[in-house]
Amino acid sequence: MTDSTKTLCPYCGVGCGLEVSPPAQPGKPVNRDSQGYPTWKVQGDRAHPSSQGMVCVKGATIAESLNKDRLLYPMMRESLDRPFQRVTWEEALNAIVNRIQTVRFTQGPEAICMYGSGQFQTEDYYIAQKLLKGCLGTNNFDANSRLCMSSAVAGYIQSFGADGPPCCYDDLDLTDCAFLIGTNTAECHPIIFNRLRKHHKKNNGKVKMIVVDPRRTTTAEAADLHLAIQPGTDIDLLNGIAHLLLRWGYINSEFIDECTSGFPAYADVIRQYPPELVARKCGIKVDELEMAARYWGESKRVLSMWSMGVNQSSEGTAKVRTIINLHLMTGQIGNPGAGPFSLTGQPNAMGGREAGGLAHLLPGYRVVKNAVHRAEIEQFWGLPAGRISAAPGLSVWEMITGLEAGQVGFLWVAATNPAVSMPDLERTKKALWRSPFTVYQDAYYPTETANYAHVLLPAAQWSEKTGVMTNSERRITLCSAFREAPGEARADWEIFAEVGRRLGFTEQFKFANSAEVYAEFVQLTRKRPCDMTGVSHERLATEGPQQWPCPDRSSSAESQSQRLYTDFRFHTPDGRARFGAYHSRGLAEPPDPDYPFVLTIGRLYGHWHTQTRTGRIEKIRQMHPNPFIEIHPRDAGKLGIQEDTWVEVRSRRGMARFPAKVTEAIAPGTVFVPMHWGALWAENAEANALTHPEACPDSLEPELKACAVKLVPITADIKTADTFLQYPKSSMLSASPSV
Repeated sequence: MTDSTKTLCPYCGVGCGLEVSPPAQPGKPVNRDSQGYPTWKVQGDRAHPSSQGMVCVKGATIAESLNKDRLLYPMMRESLDRPFQRVTWEEALNAIVNRIQTVRFTQGPEAICMYGSGQFQTEDYYIAQKLLKGCLGTNNFDANSRLCMSSAVAGYIQSFGADGPPCCYDDLDLTDCAFLIGTNTAECHPIIFNRLRKHHKKNNGKVKMIVVDPRRTTTAEAADLHLAIQPGTDIDLLNGIAHLLLRWGYINSEFIDECTSGFPAYADVIRQYPPELVARKCGIKVDELEMAARYWGESKRVLSMWSMGVNQSSEGTAKVRTIINLHLMTGQIGNPGAGPFSLTGQPNAMGGREAGGLAHLLPGYRVVKNAVHRAEIEQFWGLPAGRISAAPGLSVWEMITGLEAGQVGFLWVAATNPAVSMPDLERTKKALWRSPFTVYQDAYYPTETANYAHVLLPAAQWSEKTGVMTNSERRITLCSAFREAPGEARADWEIFAEVGRRLGFTEQFKFANSAEVYAEFVQLTRKRPCDMTGVSHERLATEGPQQWPCPDRSSSAESQSQRLYTDFRFHTPDGRARFGAYHSRGLAEPPDPDYPFVLTIGRLYGHWHTQTRTGRIEKIRQMHPNPFIEIHPRDAGKLGIQEDTWVEVRSRRGMARFPAKVTEAIAPGTVFVPMHWGALWAENAEANALTHPEACPDSLEPELKACAVKLVPITADIKTADTFLQYPKSSMLSASPSV
């Protein structure tokens, strides 16, 4: 094979198109990585409308991880203190099916749980929903999107009546005011930021950029106005801007009257946020607040963008809706260059939302509490009435507490690494250790979560299976397999379907390939807000990426609506968007004399989540060799901390150690730690050992972005080489967590 293959980058939600060429090309030497493996050549796909040929370092180096530390065969063990033994697929599948049946008929289907991932392709997501929510009758499927996007989902549903970002990437080239809050876009969604920054520079002085972040990130450095607010004061700021917009008359009364509901209650709330009070609470100047309001009010096209800094909060849904409120009161939605735009964290978190991949959702933007929605799915899947439970399933944190209480008898984890990414990590690990039967399905070994598994299943990853992913602008891309899966690895959906057949649901899982899976799934989107009935693998392969809504095959890419709500009618019963009136509640765990600092965590440019891929790529390891903690010079001086001083960070739940990075880029009273280092990559550097599980009551998304900590300088000599690892260690596997 010498032809190139078009696919999608499997990292963040930008959804950059990639073009991948085989290692061997006529007349050219074979591309090889540092360990001698043949390496596929990766470059940006210039024809992909979302990324236009651009690619960041993660996408450019992705092929270097394909052959490293792959899980090649199924493995099993009787207990977590025993070593794994290689087994056949037949043995592994029999063990899984027997355990599911035992739990199903002794504890009930509500004791069966699956935790999936935004790394899934849509076909994987869909078959998992059909297996658990349909055939087994349990809604206990949750995904790691619960930890990143569920607040955005809840906010869109409550404000607009349906999920789905209403904007598109072309709006980056058309806006005259970009309002970025809770997002370090330059590092976390770099291709989007590059496009926005180009537009900003080209229209110097005419296009404004506001960045709200306690850190002076690369994103903030490019802004016309950086608002370094105190953590937990987002709603204070947003209500303060709204107060000034109302006072100065920067509102669209006609839009409010004809297209929205709930404005009087919202107006009553924002009147209680005068600029002097807001500035004091946020830790900014009054004139900075006024400047932000002027920029918004005087702009014809305001585009807001947010990500984890908003979503990962105990008031995440309220923050999302308060951002949307600003758009509704000024009529900044449904038009080019304007609207509230959540930046998705993972490559197919949007596809997961479409397929029903959270514990309260069903395919096609349906919800499990809706009897009509349940009946539609049951009839389509050929299941008896009442099979789908009317109760939302367990969120992933509820799965953890269910393990603690002995209520979970079977846990299936796929394509994610909760032993690093979950909050209150020591508690999480202890709960995972108590699991009576855990299946862990992944492409790589070792990972931290493998330590807590009874069965390991080798999964094919994006390069080795064909399926679709949907990015932040609702654009669907076919990710075609371009190489054979190593060893005995199988696609996630194929594993789920095979278990379904062995459980007796043969009619529900008669799929020859992923194209047939997708063809069935899109039928469940017919006449739904995310209608994709006009999309198929064949069309994506011949015509390229498509954007939903795309209700029929005759609709061309040009005729598809790039934006939602262009007619100013919404998916609510009365067709009006809803204002949400919220007072600020602040942090779930504010600082106090015992724990006087607020810790916030986040991504770095090169790494991705828990380093399962990026930690195995030499260029990225050199770019970000070690974790660290950012401390403001004022705070460092009080504690006697200097650059590279080792600091022990303590919260009410755990401890971690980092070398200090003393910088004015972080606000006083706040410290920052990157999230990427788990036990395989460093000693005592797990950021989530410190975080708490308090969550938004609507979205159930934990407040991973803020917790109270104390800092203790370490005087003993600790050598970096003893603490940070150059390669993942396997010695920690099968080691019991401390109790």
